[in-house]
Order: sequence, then structure tokens, then C-alpha cells
Amino acid sequence: MMSYSLAPQFPVLPDYQGQCISNVVPALLGPPEMCDWLPAPVTEATQVVILLADGMGWEQLQERIHLTPTLAAMQGGPITTVAPTTTTTALTSLVTGAAPGAHGLIGYQLYTQGEVLNTLRWTVKGGDKDALKMFVPEQIQPLPAFLGRRVPVISRSEFHDSGFSRAHLDGLGHTGYKLTSTIGVETKRLVRDGESLVYVYYDGPDRIGHEYGLAEHLDAEYMATDQLVAQLLGLLPPTTALLVLADHGQVEVADNKIELSSEVLGLVSVTSGEARFRWLHARSGRSKALLETAQALYGHYGLVVTKEQVVDEGWFGPYVSPEACRRMGDVALVPSEPVAFVVPKEKKPKKERKEKSFELIGRHGSLTSAEVFVPCLAAFGVGS
Repeated sequence: MMSYSLAPQFPVLPDYQGQCISNVVPALLGPPEMCDWLPAPVTEATQVVILLADGMGWEQLQERIHLTPTLAAMQGGPITTVAPTTTTTALTSLVTGAAPGAHGLIGYQLYTQGEVLNTLRWTVKGGDKDALKMFVPEQIQPLPAFLGRRVPVISRSEFHDSGFSRAHLDGLGHTGYKLTSTIGVETKRLVRDGESLVYVYYDGPDRIGHEYGLAEHLDAEYMATDQLVAQLLGLLPPTTALLVLADHGQVEVADNKIELSSEVLGLVSVTSGEARFRWLHARSGRSKALLETAQALYGHYGLVVTKEQVVDEGWFGPYVSPEACRRMGDVALVPSEPVAFVVPKEKKPKKERKEKSFELIGRHGSLTSAEVFVPCLAAFGVGS
């Protein structure tokens, strides 16, 4: 693996015109000259398997490179993901070949039609509304996956036909797995059947980082991911390349949560986005006051920017559709510090309280180098 030095700058903006996750599929499916920036095995292979390891950032991988000998031996280096650095947005950009401003899934919590849609669970606040009928996935994100090619997908069984799967994978054939031991078997079968491109989604690093942070549990997960990569290479023939990508990196936030103040909340109608890319939607006539108040309270944590700045500086790509623009708030909180901006939780009577879920320790969404740079690594299979 080549050695790279990444300048500690902020914000790190996606390279939408070059080496970015949104350009991988167009490079793979386009003319040969379009993929000259991808690792050599990809350009020379007759078949390609994409393994998307959710949450495996380039910087976190470099810190654990001594634990990942298979990944360390692969060709390639870092590329950028998209903004915000979150799964919903990045996976959609990967498979559609479009920047977030074009596909419109601009965040985990998406403001649309007067509601905030949880795009991973495809639910809205209250839980008693049929979000799949209210927000038809194929209408929320209409661009075709893989430029209209019917590429087979391997991912967890529970993701089949979910709202988000429908929104970004466009009804592609889905092979589900319950345990990672079956990923290699299913991948080999599809390659053996002659599929020129196969897409495999694995979410181990993201899950572990969220629940346990970036310490020994994540070390163990990176070793397990490396073993999965080794298994796949051992099953794939020498003419097939395995391309390992990720959708974002992570930072450890732990208890560094900033509850939005009553001063700010009094000026907003709703919030959306991520805890590390928090959109504030101003009440009518209060956008200027909201910007000034948010800058005064939160400017020292990173950036407090307007929607106009985000659009003008191309954070979401060179083109932002009218619908994507309507989904943005008026002000965004984008921290450089390891903090999360959260809305104070409503206190519920004991009888209404549900079992407590774990608190997120590792998070992502902002534009630090730890979150933006992701691996783009490839190697040929060594199986028969």
C-alpha cells in the first residue's frame, strides 16, 4: 500500500470532480479512460466485486494497519466521500454516481414535506404514521442505481426491501446474509455465474464504532474485516478484482454532546441532518437572528454556515436540485471538534419509557479529515 500524507485542514471538501466515492461507479461502468484513477487491479480485471465496509475511515485504518495485513498489501489509497459524511448520503452517491445535491438524500434525518424522515429506518416522529406510503422511496430518490445496470447486491437480510434500500438500490436483486461467513459463498456464486460487477455491503466497523468507540473493540472489528477481505480474495478467481471502499470515517465523541440551547430552539421550527452536521430550520423571518445566535453560541466548535454558503461552495456537489435545496435548513452546525449537537430529549412518564438503547460513542457527519477520507483499495483474487 502506498503511503499518503493528509493535510490537517478543515473543512475537507469532497473532490466531486476527481477521486470521490460518487465517481467510482461511473468510472467502473464508463470508458476505460474514466477509471485510470482507480487501483490497477480494477482497470485490468474482467469482473469486479465492490466491498463497501461501512464506517472504515482511511485514518482509522492507518492507525490499525498493523492489524490488517490483507488490506495493507492491497493497491490504492485514500479518496473522499461526500458531504455530509453519513451512510444514507454516501451509499446513495456511490451507487447512483451522483453528488448529494443531485440525488437529494442529503442526510440521515431528512426534512421533506413538513416532516423529518429517518432515512435508515424510514420512519417519522411518532411512529404511528406509515412512512412508506407518505414518502414513497422511489420518489424521494428517483435516480437509478449503477446507471441502470442490474447489478446484484449482497447485504444483511433485514435490509431487503427496506425504505432506504428501495430509495437507493432501485429494486436490484438482493441476496441476504445473516452471518458474515456466508458473504464469501454468495459472492463466489455470483461471480461464477458471470456477473461482471457485484456489490457487497458490510456494516461491521460502523456498528462497532457507534456502540464501543474507537478503541479495542474497533481494533477487533478491523481484524475481522481484514479476515473477510482475505476470505473473499481466497474465493475469487485471479481475473476478478476486489475493490474495498467505505462511506465515511468516524471520530470519538462519547459524552461530548452539546444540547441545543433554548435561545436557538426558540428560533427554529425543526432540526434535521446529523449530530455532526446539524441543520437548523428557522421560523419565518428569524433566519438572520438564528445565524447570529448560533454563531455566538457554537462558532468556537467549528463552522456555523448558511445554506447559501453550502450551496455556493459546492459542499453537496456542483449542482443542487430545487428539491434538495428545500430539504436543507437555513443554518448548519458543522463541528471541527469531537462534539455532537443534539436536541434535548422530551421527558416521558415512566409507563411510556422504552428500554434504553446504547449511546453513540463514535460518530460522523462533519468534514474533518477523519470523517471524509476513505480507502479505495484493490487486489486480484487468488482462488481458482
